[in-house]
Amino acid sequence: MNRNGNRVAWVTGGGSGIGEAGAEALAADGFTVVVSGRRAEALDQVVAKIKARGGTAAAIALDVSDSGAVIAAADRIVATHGRIDCLVNSAGLNVPKRSWADMELDGWNKLVEINLDGVLYCMRAVLPTMRAQRDGCIINVSSWAGRHVSKMPGPAYTATKHAVLALTHSFNMDECVNGLRACCLMPAEVATPILKLRPVVPSAEDQARMLQPDDLGRTIAFVATMPPHVCVNEILISPTWNRSFVGGL
Repeated sequence: MNRNGNRVAWVTGGGSGIGEAGAEALAADGFTVVVSGRRAEALDQVVAKIKARGGTAAAIALDVSDSGAVIAAADRIVATHGRIDCLVNSAGLNVPKRSWADMELDGWNKLVEINLDGVLYCMRAVLPTMRAQRDGCIINVSSWAGRHVSKMPGPAYTATKHAVLALTHSFNMDECVNGLRACCLMPAEVATPILKLRPVVPSAEDQARMLQPDDLGRTIAFVATMPPHVCVNEILISPTWNRSFVGGL
């Protein structure tokens, strides 16, 4: 990691939830943060919040499923800031129709395009810069569903999150010789807006027991600020009250 004070982080899905919390934690640790997402208004609010706390941030509206737009965004960051030290792939979604009984191909394709293709596009977009720096950290936000198969998330979400785990390890196998490292972050239930898309929305009491976005923000900052010789390959993290253990799912 560059230690001259000019550390630059790019956070996709930065307009809410885990991405927003990660951006705020990285900014608090001194990173210049660029947040991306599809909702420009939400991104602007995150940028304003970071700046109000004394941090440095900017926004680039982006659909990560558009490979050309992803490359253009990475090029813009490098042209403006000269480098990219950390990429946080937090853009992701699920759909309400997620069981084998009601899943639709449009929903499957949408999840693959965002949850998997988008991760790959962003990783490839930062790769030339990170290789030239011989330094860089990528944090791919997967899910507990990337390690454990269960019915609730659905086949498309589970398959894409498993693929992100494999993609992360494959990256480390090839790019460790270039000084690059990637971490697959696999949280269990987090109280974020994506919960509203579930067929059964968890109660406020259940959500209070879940991981909170700030918990993941602190985890992202921890990984991003580890020394360059340290690769945190994966983190599997859950709330102590894990509903998959206690029968709440």
